Amino acid sequence: MTNKIYNALVARSDEEKKIVLPRFFKTGKGQYGEGDKFLGVTVPNIREVAKEYKDVSIDILKELIHSPWHEMRMCALIILVNNSKKSVTKETFDFYLSQTNHINNWDLVDLSAPQIVGQYLLNKNRDILYKLAESELLWDNRIAIVSTLTFIRNNDLDDTYKLSLKMMNHKHDLMHKAIGWMLREAGKRDTKRLYDFVMKHKSVMPRTMLRYSIEKFDKETRLELMR
Repeated sequence: MTNKIYNALVARSDEEKKIVLPRFFKTGKGQYGEGDKFLGVTVPNIREVAKEYKDVSIDILKELIHSPWHEMRMCALIILVNNSKKSVTKETFDFYLSQTNHINNWDLVDLSAPQIVGQYLLNKNRDILYKLAESELLWDNRIAIVSTLTFIRNNDLDDTYKLSLKMMNHKHDLMHKAIGWMLREAGKRDTKRLYDFVMKHKSVMPRTMLRYSIEKFDKETRLELMR
């Protein structure tokens, strides 16, 4: 079955994408996506394959998510997300968190963490997010903050702000962007809370995080907060 999915993806590959995607996802030596391999398949085409093979077993999903090919891992995650739209089972949640070292680029995290981790934890204890925030693995850290997008969409902002504070001094630009993005989304629900948060912490916020978080403010307010 894994070979069939691989062949289905290869049939949809694009030679230009094979060249562009490794550069875009920083696969060079010392970069965050070092060593990742791309077949050259677009996300809509990966979704087509995921829809076709939506009924595969958890063992096949594990094989896919262990693949060296980025699109194979993405296909597995899209199948997980699609099969969890009504509800996220504990089996799916536990499986997802057991594989985070293979959910190893920002696009893989962003398309899956809110729908699986965030949705599962919506009405549950969220201590696991703070453990993920303390992990040495960058992708665990990103999963922690991006999962809160589901909470934000349900007008529950506390964990976004707590995790933002906890990881504010993170060394990686990918986290500065992710935290800034979540703060910006939280600000859409409560503008004053975001304004007050930024005013209090702007002197220590990484500039990328700061810029991302205040994008939706008017120009005058942005200038004020950037000073």
